[in-house]
Amino acid sequence: MENGVVMPELVEHEMVCMEIWSGQRAVENKTVSRGMEAWIVSRPYHGEAEGGDVHYLSLCVGGIVTRLVLADVAGHGQRVAAASATLRKLLRRYMNSKDQSRLCADINREFTAVDTGGRFATAIIMTYLSHKQQLLLTNAGHPRPLFFSALNGQWTFLQTEDVDATREEGTNVSDLPLGIVEMINYSEHRIDITQGDMLVLYTDALTEAATSDETLLGESGLLEAITSISIDQPTETFGRGLLSSIRSKSPEPPSDDETVIVIRFGLGKKSVSIAEKIEAYWKLLTGKK
Repeated sequence: MENGVVMPELVEHEMVCMEIWSGQRAVENKTVSRGMEAWIVSRPYHGEAEGGDVHYLSLCVGGIVTRLVLADVAGHGQRVAAASATLRKLLRRYMNSKDQSRLCADINREFTAVDTGGRFATAIIMTYLSHKQQLLLTNAGHPRPLFFSALNGQWTFLQTEDVDATREEGTNVSDLPLGIVEMINYSEHRIDITQGDMLVLYTDALTEAATSDETLLGESGLLEAITSISIDQPTETFGRGLLSSIRSKSPEPPSDDETVIVIRFGLGKKSVSIAEKIEAYWKLLTGKK
């Protein structure tokens, strides 16, 4: 219990090359990768062991491409387990690719092809290129991420006009949730990162939290909550403070699975050792996982 928020036991983890980590269980993790640190809390609805929120991180063989996917899959049970397995398989396939667009297309194609019973998933797909200090972001119908710019000291919701977005020409349909339309294009937003920048990803349990007067918290309430918290503290303390601030506005338990990911850039691993690279390339050549 911290500030009135019940938390799972914190697990700290350092990503290694050729690794895929995490999943869909109830967790509180603090993960470091090349040039970034992430605090992740995921709490399935009604205290279940697994829920419909799925998150994965991967690190490439050279230690410069960190990829993160947060998906909110409609429903529970076997279909969510199948979606989780699909994401893991595709993240491994594209682990060493700096190009995010083909990964997004393949994830959507796989979701559309499987028997989902009309269900779908919203998702944020993120790639951080540490050697360029550049962030690639794709939003497939998911709640808008919050971004803190260390240069201007402000939190803002990321939208197309805020970032450099690329999209294939010749289509008016794009960025829908996964599994609705097979042939669809997804925008890829590029953001140049400065040390101290932060990114907060979350599922809609936060913005749909009911306040004491029975209105929804919404983006405005979430922005108010996050701007009330000092960024000059450890990433996990910041994340816990955010959840505590939301609970003070919405005292009722979440009505859905709840996942929050707080990413701070400029921290984490500074480099990858020679021994780690040798082991990673051995895994790549031999097919070991």
